[in-house]
Amino acid sequence: MNRPSRRGKLPLSDHGLHAASTSSAATKTSTASPAGSARSDRPVGAAPVPGPVLFARYAFPPNHHGYCGPADNTAFFEQGVAGADDGGLRAMAREFAGAWPYLELIAGATGLADPLDRRVVEAYWVGSPRLDLVGVSAVGDSMEERFRRRSGPHFSSLVEGVLAGGVPHHSFAVFCIYPWVGLLGDDRRAQQALTVLDRCRIRWGRVLSVQGDQVVVESSPLTWDGQRLDYGLPRVENVVRSIDGVGMVGELDPGDWVSLHWEWVCDRLTSGQLAALRRYTDRHRAIVNDAHGHSGPAKMLG
Repeated sequence: MNRPSRRGKLPLSDHGLHAASTSSAATKTSTASPAGSARSDRPVGAAPVPGPVLFARYAFPPNHHGYCGPADNTAFFEQGVAGADDGGLRAMAREFAGAWPYLELIAGATGLADPLDRRVVEAYWVGSPRLDLVGVSAVGDSMEERFRRRSGPHFSSLVEGVLAGGVPHHSFAVFCIYPWVGLLGDDRRAQQALTVLDRCRIRWGRVLSVQGDQVVVESSPLTWDGQRLDYGLPRVENVVRSIDGVGMVGELDPGDWVSLHWEWVCDRLTSGQLAALRRYTDRHRAIVNDAHGHSGPAKMLG
């Protein structure tokens, strides 16, 4: 994918944070099989994050990389940091042409008027039983409207993911849709393409330490053996939570489980959210693997 020129680019490279660093590590706990150590709920008295703000936490990382959303990613970041459910943040959310139709689909199919209702936003990025209320025909009609022309002769392969049980979760978009419509870039091959696939999905990781603007986490990357997407051995990586102390995510402690998008921490996960994220990611990973080499990732990765 060609990255558009961006104004207001946040200066991560000035802080040594342009790309997260990774290293292999032997660990006692594999993030491929998360132990139930996520916090069971938010701190007492803490108010739920408004839906538009939660959306910004997850949508900012690809926006910062120039893949989607408003041109002024600094303004988007600042709106998310402010934490207000206002018209400005809502208008920016509608500029995410990839995610916004999924939010509309979930909301419309489950009786919610607001695509930025927190329940809708969490269902799309993390996962919830609400996704299973969206019927196959509704998902199929949405894919027909959005991707038939763009995917061309590959549309039938795209539809197979819907018929196999795909639901409007971000992992469905990344694993089952994006490879067929060129949204992950046709010029990427092999390991580079796998890295893009891995970073584009919402990952989970366990916090090992917090070091200023950076967080050291343990997370399992995707692997590809020519037929199957799976999880590799856990590795330690440095990810970003803030810039000069300013960020959207609250305090983190060692042992917390967090969601990750590209090199950014999106949110601290409860045990239920961690289980949902794993469950829906594995659901769509299984659809890819059951395609026996005819999936979108197989097209990308060879």
